[in-house]
Amino acid sequence: QVQLAESGGGLVQAGGSLRLSCAASGSTFSSYYMGWFRQAPGKEREFVAGISANFGITYYVDSVKGRFTISRDNAKNTMYLQMNSLKIEDTAVYYCAASPRFSNTPGAYDYWGQGTQVTVSS
Repeated sequence: QVQLAESGGGLVQAGGSLRLSCAASGSTFSSYYMGWFRQAPGKEREFVAGISANFGITYYVDSVKGRFTISRDNAKNTMYLQMNSLKIEDTAVYYCAASPRFSNTPGAYDYWGQGTQVTVSS
């Protein structure tokens, strides 16, 4: 069992930056593949980025490559998403999630946080 809690969302102007955090508790965080997803109103939940349990292997959806950076600190049971050069279309609720294996589909993830709102204004 893993409990996840996101923080760091907010309102930012286009071109600005935000850093999301995902704090984990309850089980062995370092054994899970971790992912960030987002869901905009009226749209399906979308994979944004993922990071392997060890070795820091990362994956990104094309729309955020070069702008977002995913990282994790297993000693602190925390994952991060640094978001730079934010665009209006990045506006969504962002969720962190844990999976026993790599996947970019929501159904493969067993544990989810409650989400944090990111709003990018013009």
